[in-house]
Amino acid sequence: METSGGSLGDRATAIRRRIAADPGAPEDLAGLLGHVCRIAAGELTASGVGVSVMTADGTRSLSAASAPASERFEDLQFLVGEGPCLDAFGTRRPVLIADLSSYAMTRWPLYAPAAYEDGIRAVFAFPLQVGAARLGVMDVFRERPGPLTELQLGSALLMADIIVEALLDRQENRDRQGFTDELVWSVGNRAQLFQAQGMVMVQLGIPLSEAMARMRAHAFAENRRLDDIARDVVNRTLRFDQDAP
Repeated sequence: METSGGSLGDRATAIRRRIAADPGAPEDLAGLLGHVCRIAAGELTASGVGVSVMTADGTRSLSAASAPASERFEDLQFLVGEGPCLDAFGTRRPVLIADLSSYAMTRWPLYAPAAYEDGIRAVFAFPLQVGAARLGVMDVFRERPGPLTELQLGSALLMADIIVEALLDRQENRDRQGFTDELVWSVGNRAQLFQAQGMVMVQLGIPLSEAMARMRAHAFAENRRLDDIARDVVNRTLRFDQDAP
């Protein structure tokens, strides 16, 4: 069901509360992403939503979907090596196909006919990224052709941001759980982390909070600990202003 009324910020708050308040929400990452996909499908009046978490070289490391059918459409792209998900990841831009029977048939000669035969008429892919770090793609599937409305497009971008938040939260939790001495983490590593955060802020000319998000996203994309990224920044072996845009 679509969240009604209010600004996009109000809707974002309402959706986050729905996710946090659901006592049946899974705790594992794949289950949590599937839960968010189901909420996204309702928000976007879509027949299905899928998420593929990917490494920097485009290899899929995790997937989730709102329903088994959506999972098939998500998997198919990696089976045949083409589709909106892979294009969105490669270009770092949304891929919006309002009518799958159009030029998409020649653009994806293996994927598009197979998806169309299974009832998909429109597909929209949104990259999951923070700065230069790419984390994956969210795909929205529909059984009727037609573009997303302006409100639906805003909602899709919002859901993509919420998925990124979930991925980065898990990255931070994993980092914290790797330390048996919480005091050491809180004092020593946090000091280095805050120093690195300030350096990234200066390098990119961005707010302090965004600098932390960039570091967390880079750690996730490279499958490294956040404190390792911070150490490289402090030691000047990693600069964020040399990342691809």
